[in-house]
Amino acid sequence: MNPHHEQLIGLLKDIFPKRLHDRIFLVGGSVRDLLIGRSGADLDLAAALTPAEYGDCGFHLVSGRSTSPIWFRHIPELGTVEVTPLRSVSELPENLSHRDFTINAIALDMDGHLLDPLDGQRDLQPRLLRPCTPDSFSDDPLRIFRALRFEANGWHLTSDAETLIRERAWDELLLRTPVERFSREMLKALAACQPDIFFRRMLAFNVGTNFLTEIFRMPDIPAGPPIHHPEGDLLTHSFQVLQRVVERSDDPLARFCALFHDLGKLSTDPSRYPKHHGHDQAGFEQARFLCDRLRLPASYRTALSWTSRLHGTLNLWHELRDGTKIKTAEQALKSRLAEILPLVAAADKQGACEPPGWRDAIATAALSPRELGIETATLENLPLKKRSGFIFQKKIEQFRSRA
Repeated sequence: MNPHHEQLIGLLKDIFPKRLHDRIFLVGGSVRDLLIGRSGADLDLAAALTPAEYGDCGFHLVSGRSTSPIWFRHIPELGTVEVTPLRSVSELPENLSHRDFTINAIALDMDGHLLDPLDGQRDLQPRLLRPCTPDSFSDDPLRIFRALRFEANGWHLTSDAETLIRERAWDELLLRTPVERFSREMLKALAACQPDIFFRRMLAFNVGTNFLTEIFRMPDIPAGPPIHHPEGDLLTHSFQVLQRVVERSDDPLARFCALFHDLGKLSTDPSRYPKHHGHDQAGFEQARFLCDRLRLPASYRTALSWTSRLHGTLNLWHELRDGTKIKTAEQALKSRLAEILPLVAAADKQGACEPPGWRDAIATAALSPRELGIETATLENLPLKKRSGFIFQKKIEQFRSRA
């Protein structure tokens, strides 16, 4: 037995009593990652146990609206352990054959023996995504986006798999797919090595227009006046900014803000092309609708709204008054964008770097009245409506002293 297999199986054997071992199997991505020498964050199992046996081992049943029931337990040494219930051990081959890709249709029993009914091991080294059956995508169209997310990490759909995607329209089926499932794949893709591939392949296969109509509109919109945007269209520009941010940050939120930083340009009246006056404010409004539609966390809505609104301001940093710089820094802190905003702004303006004095502005904006040397009695003697202005003026003075 491979030492890595042995170590992992040893940990699993400690969770389950010995009498259950012949009914428990490591499956899916956990086996795939183990075979290619990658450590996964969580573990996927399939087991033919009774509800009482799951409960005795500390597992809890979780039933989702759009997913099959699983048994769940978090174990510090292993992470999240999810178990797909089987009615019997004999059901395992059928379970494996109905998974998405052959690389995820391999099982490992508690004795360290591999079960590979679809010969998924042959696709591991060439990093191929081969559907388990011709109906794999029809059974669950979300698997298309899972494949594109894998491609963003260096895997490749086989030609037959590409044909399965291209040979039919998916709009009607995808309308029935909860948007949350798409968004989970998108966020995972944004954390991948080459996240732009996920979106490029959406366009190539013409899938997901109901989820991300913005991406499909971008190729037809100029990025801006050619003197400033020789790259041409908005999609090319957005991908360039995304790629520059990828080189400097692995944060999915930063990458998301980079890709959609010019969202407001989608609202420009075509008669005004190639200029996009007011796109920063338009983007602030559109960011809310986009993030709400995708059911993204509130942090994404806030970050994208203010990145859209302020990235252009940072690119004019040298022209700003000190008060405007402090106000910008205060909003960046409030929106938790102190790191993301200068990163996206620099990527938007090719060859640019973080604005000089940005760190001083952030540090100053974060100062409390006490840290600014303002006595409590001084504030109490001021009319309430004048206090914030007084504090703000002290911040400007402090910022100037740092210069």
